[in-house]
Amino acid sequence: MEGIRVTVNRTDLLSMYAFLLDQVEEGIHVVDTAGKTVIYNRKMAEMEFMEPQDVLGRSVLDVFTFPEEGYSTLLRALRTGEPKPNVKQTFFNLRGEVITTINSTMPILKDGKIIGALEIAREITKLEQMQKTILRRSETRYTFASLIGESAAIIEVTEDAKRAARTHSSILIVGETGTGKELFAQSIHHASPRSAGPFVSQNCAALPETLIEGILFGTTQGAFSGALDRAGLLEQADGGTILLDELNVLGLSLQAKLLRAIQEKTIRRLGDSVDREIDVRILATISEDPLDAITGGHLRKDLYYRLSVVTLFLPPLRERSGDIPQLTSYFIHKYNELFRMSVLGVSAEVMSFFMSYPWPGNVRELEHTIEGALNLVTDAREIEMSHLPLHMRRRRSGAEGERERAGETALYVEADDKARDLHRQLADYERVYVQRVLAIHAGNISAAARELGVSRQSLQYRLRKWADQRADKE
Repeated sequence: MEGIRVTVNRTDLLSMYAFLLDQVEEGIHVVDTAGKTVIYNRKMAEMEFMEPQDVLGRSVLDVFTFPEEGYSTLLRALRTGEPKPNVKQTFFNLRGEVITTINSTMPILKDGKIIGALEIAREITKLEQMQKTILRRSETRYTFASLIGESAAIIEVTEDAKRAARTHSSILIVGETGTGKELFAQSIHHASPRSAGPFVSQNCAALPETLIEGILFGTTQGAFSGALDRAGLLEQADGGTILLDELNVLGLSLQAKLLRAIQEKTIRRLGDSVDREIDVRILATISEDPLDAITGGHLRKDLYYRLSVVTLFLPPLRERSGDIPQLTSYFIHKYNELFRMSVLGVSAEVMSFFMSYPWPGNVRELEHTIEGALNLVTDAREIEMSHLPLHMRRRRSGAEGERERAGETALYVEADDKARDLHRQLADYERVYVQRVLAIHAGNISAAARELGVSRQSLQYRLRKWADQRADKE
């Protein structure tokens, strides 16, 4: 069969080669006989935190620093003519940043003569950094004495946590972002019989999907390129407590392996055939309703039931707004000491805004708001509205504009001819105010509830009650 010939001009062919090189997921680096870079693809640039124009046409030794013998694996292949597969190398880029790769390097030959060298690299920099930092025992800074608040909601969950701390059972901590889930976890560990053991904390959302299993369960040498014999988080926490933050982001297959480890009290390192016994208390956190997570396919039902021997629901700040003045004072004192300032507090206007604001970021958002405001205070003795973030100031002015457009400069109820008792008058105030907040949010009950500082269920109860009262009158 006669072959098909395709004619492509040289410029187009080079463009095709360049496009092809940028699509592969390995780093590719080619040098000529002088050690100058002639090919340097997109992935290699990303791995080495460089721009291609800073590397192309320059000698490798002018761009990178190699502590081992002063040579790179690429230049060694050029000098010796020997191919070397899967060699780990650590070096520094122009800015002094540490890079670690696994390289397969080989000379490029033409008519038996070396005309250059090729290196195909895989990055393990992030893995190296995570293994050095994640697999260290965390120190517990918080105890139950660190908790701030006197509201019924926070007192109730704190007492439940103190009772649960006495045992070795797993605990699931449920709460929105910024409600203090890790603070509770550390307090539980500190008050538990395991307080002398390690406390290891890991945010599961911060783990790359490809590395999660090895980091949690450990690795054996040869399990994959660059893998070493290392204990995982579960082994590191042996005799103590491990906190798995945002558990629901783990893949379902990995959740199944975690369930097995909890039930059998053993783990198997990645690439190993030996089961190792562990004695670890599991604390886990989740930011969404567990039943929603199960329904949405983010959390295995069997793992949920195994972990939730005790479940703690941390209240959002909008449901414990009575604690806002105390928290505000605490954070002002904290950052006064840190910044060497002497701000006395917040203005009445700011406190009024704080009490009505829904705080979607909860206590963490309040703390960051105070910290940011103190950065803007100069000679003032109090935090004013002008010191708050722009989105808060806009929300304040927007709410005032809505009230003005509604003809509301002060909340009032039309008086009738008969005097009414205080209870009925306050009930009317509540109904009118709720209706106006609902109108501002176009009838959105969840948004109105956040604005009012009550739960969605509480607002729905009020609306149903008033609807029934109207129906009875009709």
